[in-house]
Amino acid sequence: MNNSRRDFIRSASTMVAAAAMPSALNAFPKLVAPSDRLNVAAIGINGMGWADLTAMLKNPAAQCVALCDVDKNVLDKRAAELAQKGIKVKTYSDYRKLLESKDIDAVIIGTPDHWHALQMTEACAAGKDVYVEKPIGNSIAECNAMVAAQERHQRVVQVGQWQRSQQHFKDAIDFVYSGKLGQVRLVKAWAYMGWMKSIPKKPDGTPPAGVDYDMWLGPALKRPFNPNRFHFNFRWYWDYAGGLMTDWGVHLLDYAFLGMKAQRPKSIMAAGGKFAYPDDAAETPDTLTTVYEFDGFNIQWEHAIGIDGGPYGRDHGIAFIGNNGTLVLDRGGWEVIPEKDKMEAVPRKPKVDDGLDLHTKNFVEVVKSRKFSDLHTPIQAGANVAINAQMGNIAFKTGKKIYWDAANNRFKDEEANKFLAAQYHNGYNIPK
Repeated sequence: MNNSRRDFIRSASTMVAAAAMPSALNAFPKLVAPSDRLNVAAIGINGMGWADLTAMLKNPAAQCVALCDVDKNVLDKRAAELAQKGIKVKTYSDYRKLLESKDIDAVIIGTPDHWHALQMTEACAAGKDVYVEKPIGNSIAECNAMVAAQERHQRVVQVGQWQRSQQHFKDAIDFVYSGKLGQVRLVKAWAYMGWMKSIPKKPDGTPPAGVDYDMWLGPALKRPFNPNRFHFNFRWYWDYAGGLMTDWGVHLLDYAFLGMKAQRPKSIMAAGGKFAYPDDAAETPDTLTTVYEFDGFNIQWEHAIGIDGGPYGRDHGIAFIGNNGTLVLDRGGWEVIPEKDKMEAVPRKPKVDDGLDLHTKNFVEVVKSRKFSDLHTPIQAGANVAINAQMGNIAFKTGKKIYWDAANNRFKDEEANKFLAAQYHNGYNIPK
């Protein structure tokens, strides 16, 4: 499982191309009239953006007409891969030029986290529907602005939390809702990433030929180019992302909050640090425990880099711990472990479908139908978990137990409120 996770992130295009097409996708007609096709463009195509596009193009209703990336090496490579399949596209280095095209109906945003809010809000303003990667924003303020933009422009916005399209995740949550577990007092979500190694420190240098580094930085603070901050490893630096808390956390915490029908916690506390690799180049904690307090139950997040031995023998998962039993859910399936003789065990129910394929299919269908309620992960759902994940990081940064003021949509602690929005430069601003 660790190898597949590494392959999924680092070589998403290879994995998606090799994946078998689930039978559910056959619901699409084999032939689609040109007037009924959805013209799709992808912005940020090195990793998950390319995986998203590859999955979306399995649907005959979708066709790719444009690509955008600040790295010309990546852009040329992806355009050539599409050309080999007989797909000719326009290429852009500046997403703003792409958004000006009247020929584009929808965009995929697969850029680093610090770009999501600007690109999604501007795409909505340009009349495009959007499939945006998770986490939707790199701050609480960005998440709120993205929700406001979707509601103002009434565009279809699907967040790339593809587990919401998988049947076994839905079945597990239905079991939680059935009440058979009894009172659920604690929910644990975790990610133990044994395959992740230390990131050696490297000196600042010159951006690779063909890379528009200023555009890559965009709204982030101006810094010299460093290879450790570029491409995959951006997620371990506060300027661009929130570490494992927002990378894996939004996937798994999403189901923890969904299962408990929870929104904002009363309080949040977090403790951790760089315990595995204290002297490496990463900034975000490699070890973290976060506790969200609600009335009558807690939700706990934990992650550990360099270790595989997570709870219940799984390197990732969600556990709903009830008085009668515990439901353990991960990407491979779910099961129920009884509390003594208080209920029957439920043997492991394995996954039966491909979440990413179904998630992109759902997006295409809703873009065509305009039935917003059919969307599996609307921006509001993506914002709920992203905001809570950001709260966990803010609790870690302050080193305090912090309390949320729901009436005023801010913390009761002014030090914590300093982290509600990210720092920007060069005149980049998130629309209000």
